[in-house]
Amino acid sequence: MIANWQRHVRSSPRAQDTTTALLLFAVSFPGSLYVATGSPGPAAPWWTAALLSCVSCTALLFHRDHPRAALALTTAAAVTSAAQGRLLTVLSLGPLMVALYSFALRTEHNALRRSYVFGVAALLMTTEVVAGPADRPLDLKTVGPAAWVLMPTALGSAVRLRRAYLDAVRARAEHAERTREEEARRRVAEERLRIARELHDVTAQHLALANAQAGTLAHLLRGQPDQVHKILADLATTTSAALRELKATVGLLRHEDTEDTEDTEGVSAPTAPGLARLAGLTASFRSAGLDVTVSTEGEPRQLTPAADLTAFRIVQEALTNVTKHAAARTARVRLAYSHDRLTLTVADDGGTLRSAPPIPPVPGGGFGLIGMRERAQSVGGRLRAGPRPGGGFEVRAELPLGEAALTIRETALAIRSRPGAKPPSAARPSST
Repeated sequence: MIANWQRHVRSSPRAQDTTTALLLFAVSFPGSLYVATGSPGPAAPWWTAALLSCVSCTALLFHRDHPRAALALTTAAAVTSAAQGRLLTVLSLGPLMVALYSFALRTEHNALRRSYVFGVAALLMTTEVVAGPADRPLDLKTVGPAAWVLMPTALGSAVRLRRAYLDAVRARAEHAERTREEEARRRVAEERLRIARELHDVTAQHLALANAQAGTLAHLLRGQPDQVHKILADLATTTSAALRELKATVGLLRHEDTEDTEDTEGVSAPTAPGLARLAGLTASFRSAGLDVTVSTEGEPRQLTPAADLTAFRIVQEALTNVTKHAAARTARVRLAYSHDRLTLTVADDGGTLRSAPPIPPVPGGGFGLIGMRERAQSVGGRLRAGPRPGGGFEVRAELPLGEAALTIRETALAIRSRPGAKPPSAARPSST
């Protein structure tokens, strides 16, 4: 029976308040019967103490929903009891102290809380000074009531602040968990895009060259069989290079996060290509009938590894697109260095190959320009691509150099890491 009542009290706030009120009445009523000697006026009858204690304890039944009303009733009962000459002790002030604790716990406005608490303390001290025993020391009439008022108020405020702190910690933890999940999803999406770009850039150029060389081989078999062996050798070289680069890219993806430069079989990890390999890249397009010239303006400057790889991949993809989609004899690659950026331009003449063999169409496509823009944006640059006024097609990329590249790239990464953020204008790709 007792165990069932305890479980009911723990689970029901109304039962808790009723039990508290009954216990406080059993304590406050006997404590209110004590009247100090020397009090002015006749002694109040005992039933008034019982009535005041009953009012105070009944007010506690609705202190959760109406803490100010409960505080007002318990304060009025305590002041009336003190005006009748009764001593204000911790027993008689029990209901008022519980009401003060509940009020401080449920009131967030500091000014309102202070005004109520100081008002209650002032009422009790004034009543004690006016209606209390004349022979009682003044400090007991003032310090005692003020202490019994301030202690439950301070305890309620401390509990409220503790609960607010725990709620804030819980909210921050939930927010951090959501942010961590969003960041993980964003990183997975970026990694998928990066892998797709790498595989596209590695395979597209070699497959396009192999396709062009196969078309040239079919054409030479009909009219110039003596040049077939050279084209076959170039085709074998192209496919071998494709396999090597594919293996190197897979190796980079597998070992990128490791600190060792040697793989498990003792072979050095492959290095990413850069503009230093531009001559070999342009030479590989000659067998496909595309004459590529490279010009440099300004003093060449050192690029960051990411910018160097980006510049090489943009040139590679742009020349591959010329081979796949344009009937052009020549293409020009222009590297213009300034104090803070590299301007890279790849343009074809848009002409028609009259003496060159037909090149079979390459199925698929459509990701070349997207990948180039994403690469330029990843290092804080921008890219424009479109037809030239005089004919042909032009790809123009601007990549930052040195500290400017690092600053812009870090800013872009920081902004992109925020949920719903857009890249900065310096890194936003052109709409062309």
